[in-house]
Formats: sequence, structure tokens, C-alpha cells
Amino acid sequence: MIERNEIEEFFKSLQDDICAQLEQTDGKATFQEDLWQHKTGGGGRTRLIQHGDILEKGGVNFSAVEGPLGEDMKKALKINEDADFFATGVSIVQHPRNPMVPIIHMNVRYFELSNGTYWFGGGIDLTPHYINEAQAKWFHEQLKAVCDKHGVDFYQTFKERADDYFYLPHRDETRGVGGIFFDHLNEKSLNLSKSQIFDFVKDVGNVFAPTYCHLMTINKDKAYTQKNKEWQFLRRGRYVEFNLVWDRGTKFGLVTGGRTESILMSLPPQANWEYCFEPEAGSEEQKTLDALKKGIDWLA
Repeated sequence: MIERNEIEEFFKSLQDDICAQLEQTDGKATFQEDLWQHKTGGGGRTRLIQHGDILEKGGVNFSAVEGPLGEDMKKALKINEDADFFATGVSIVQHPRNPMVPIIHMNVRYFELSNGTYWFGGGIDLTPHYINEAQAKWFHEQLKAVCDKHGVDFYQTFKERADDYFYLPHRDETRGVGGIFFDHLNEKSLNLSKSQIFDFVKDVGNVFAPTYCHLMTINKDKAYTQKNKEWQFLRRGRYVEFNLVWDRGTKFGLVTGGRTESILMSLPPQANWEYCFEPEAGSEEQKTLDALKKGIDWLA
């Protein structure tokens, strides 16, 4: 049986490995670490990278917290009984300097209660400022390869969930080209053992760094204009809207007394909002907006 300390240690090592690969690919900036303690027990390692050659701002956070379920947490989890909880995971968002390099997010997590209930969750999604169909296809191919190792229907199921989750209803647009999203994975929701589910989560975590480092490398030297930067700031604004209005992880962290600075590390260093902005017809900006739809088969 997989014990919680084994899961925690994997997430710690995953944070170390991803930070090392991102630093090497960026070539300039290094992660600065901020250790913190949670009020009910445990804590985390917030790591922030800024002012790099490729990465303008990014975070790779690890946490492992525990304690009694408070009323806010019970409400968020829709749990009525008293219990102790343990939660651990890694959360990542990277905001690049060059608008031709996409934003990326990943989260892998584990949650358990003292009554024996547990589940895994997580996902990866890509948010290009300008959608490149070939790169979107390649990105989804990496995720499908991971999913196919563990379940024949994993990719399609979790891809559809990502389309539904990473979506701004008030804009009627997806956050980007999607990816995969999964939650509440355990023996009750899947015909797999806890060890097998953990193996899937580990593979999802391990595919992040080589995938994003490749996208950083092939896009980092592309030329861009001031118009491209202005569009990047507007797209970052959409990213902020999702994280602050719709993201369940952000809401859960804030209402349950999580560390504010670590939770909000996902926000970009600069974002703009322009009233009633309309891109020029036929422009690359318009083409990107037109592709921010649910249900696109990026593998086709």
C-alpha cells in the first residue's frame, strides 16, 4: 500500500527536478526559495523564478499540510463529518517574456482524510498567446502518450474535462488549447489500485519539464513587436480572470487559510485590460480568439 510519506517525497523530488530543468533551459535566472508553515500543521516550499532570459515570472510550489477539517474546508469539500486531513502536491505556472512562448500550468496533488478516504487530482494545460496548431498538436501528443500507458480512455476523458474546466463562461472562450484535467481519482472512481493511480500521477508530473522546456527552446528567439507584447498583456488579463474568478484551487486555498503569496504566485507580473477590445479582422490575434473553443481535436 502506498503511504502518504512516499507520495510527499515524490512531490518534493518532482519540484527539485522541474526547477533544475527550467533553470538550465532559461540559462540566466534561478529559483528563490521561501519556506513556510501552515497554521494547522505542515508547510511548504514556494519557489519563484523572475527576470530570466525566457521566464519573466514563474513558480514551482510544493506543499504538505495537515490538521483538522475546519468549517470552511468542510463546506468546500462538501463533507459534514469531523476528520483530520492531509494534502500534498506540486503546483506550477510559468509566464514567459517572449509572447511567442506559451504560458503553462501544471498541478498534481493528493488528499486524504483520517476516515480512509483519499483521492489524487491534477492536470496540465497550455495557454499560448498566439496559437500554433503544430505545437498544440505536439503538446497533446505528449499528454496522450502518458495517458495511454495507464488507460485507453484516459486521454479523451481527461481532455474533455480540461476543456470544461479551463473555460471562461463569461467570455465563452477556453483559457488556451487545453490539456488534461482529473480529480477525485481512487479505487472507487477507477478500476485501478492506489499504486497504479499514483504511477499515472507520477508520469503526468514527469512529462511536464521536458515538454515545456522544448516549447521554451523552440520559441524563445522568435522576433516580436510591441503589438505582440500588448496582445500578450491582454491574454494575461484573461488568465488572471480565470484564476481569480473560476479556479477552484485558488478559491479553496484562500477560503481554507492557505498561504496567500503562494496561492497567487500564478498571476503574471503584468496584465492589461482594454475596454471592448476587438482584434483586427483576419489578424493573428483574431485567429487565436477563434480557436479558443471547447471540443477542438488538436491531434487531428
